[in-house]
Amino acid sequence: MNYEGIIIERNCHSSFKIKGSKIVYIDPYQVSEVTDKADLVLITHEHFDHCSPRDIEKLSDENTIVVTVPDCQSKLSGLKVKNVTLVAPGDKLELLGLMLEVVPAYNTNKTFHPKENLWVGFVLTIDGKRIYHAGDTDLIPEMKELQNIDVALLPVSGTYVMTSMEAAEACKLINPRLAIPMHYGSIIGTNGDAETFKQRAHCNVEII
Repeated sequence: MNYEGIIIERNCHSSFKIKGSKIVYIDPYQVSEVTDKADLVLITHEHFDHCSPRDIEKLSDENTIVVTVPDCQSKLSGLKVKNVTLVAPGDKLELLGLMLEVVPAYNTNKTFHPKENLWVGFVLTIDGKRIYHAGDTDLIPEMKELQNIDVALLPVSGTYVMTSMEAAEACKLINPRLAIPMHYGSIIGTNGDAETFKQRAHCNVEII
């Protein structure tokens, strides 16, 4: 889909390609075709369906910068990329003319993504648009602190992350201009979860 000049493509699960002045991939997984090499790759945490070295290698080259958490460092040590930058919640950095805010992502009522692991989501500012990729998270109070979000990419499958109803509640905190559901249709979750989210969220929703 085209959001005001930014191309947003969902590959599967929580995997996205964002194309503007730079090419950014977030949690690439089961990437079938690569038409653009990555300038920047963002990895939220070390689970196999988010940190996939084979997929990262497929879409990267010697100019690619990978941004991730320390838990992923050993898995990515063999990559032939420009560098791997390690981050934690609260970090802010500028890379390739893009602004990146690193935000918390964790479970509140389950144990798959503990807060103490310091796993993350990202707010990417590209060409003046702010895109929030929530990572694997529940509805957490830190979402209230997110400001001026143009597009929110939110998990909706339940079990490991928010349910579709909780994701709709998250939209009330974040108040994005557009929300796109993720974390469904591959490993867990169904198209019905995405549809429920679209029906219940009090903002514009695109299913892609």
